[in-house]
Amino acid sequence: MCRGNNKQMVFFEDKDKSYYSFLLHKFKGKNNISIFHYCLMNNHVHLILWVNKGSCLAKYIKQVNLSYFHFFKNKYGYVGHFWQNRYKSSIIDTDHYLLQCGKYIELNPVRAGIVISPEEYRFSSYHYYAAGAHDPLITPNPVYLETPCSEEKRLQFYKEFVISSSMINSKILNSQSIIGSEDFIMKTKKGTLLGTVP
Repeated sequence: MCRGNNKQMVFFEDKDKSYYSFLLHKFKGKNNISIFHYCLMNNHVHLILWVNKGSCLAKYIKQVNLSYFHFFKNKYGYVGHFWQNRYKSSIIDTDHYLLQCGKYIELNPVRAGIVISPEEYRFSSYHYYAAGAHDPLITPNPVYLETPCSEEKRLQFYKEFVISSSMINSKILNSQSIIGSEDFIMKTKKGTLLGTVP
């Protein structure tokens, strides 16, 4: 998650969000990063990323955010510190929690009262998973692809999954650096999972 300094606005109009989306796409290939889910809010950005072999997450976020800062500064005459500290990151278990976290961030605009339903919000990955919309940013969430059904039924499953009452606790997302089962958290802390934490 990347947040504007002092929770200030980082996107004033849709064109700003479109440019940030362009930057996410521009630099993801260069840094070997895959994007599973995203949601661009007015004062912060949520991303669920997959770090591949040879990926550089810190470089990717720096390139995107620095490029966007220069765009914003030139467009609006902004002066001062733009992003709030370093981006906040957590490691997510690729089991049940991965899809739950995707659902959580795609429902951000609903919780914020911006829209009534997630399909009304343009700048999130919801449209890819629930409507099959083309989105060059997205690499499909592997948990979503493992759903044993046709593409049409998979889209319907995701719609029902998002509106279901089950929801990951926001306190977990905001306070924990590792999100998953107790076994996953223990193994990650011991460094016994694949590779080292980026």
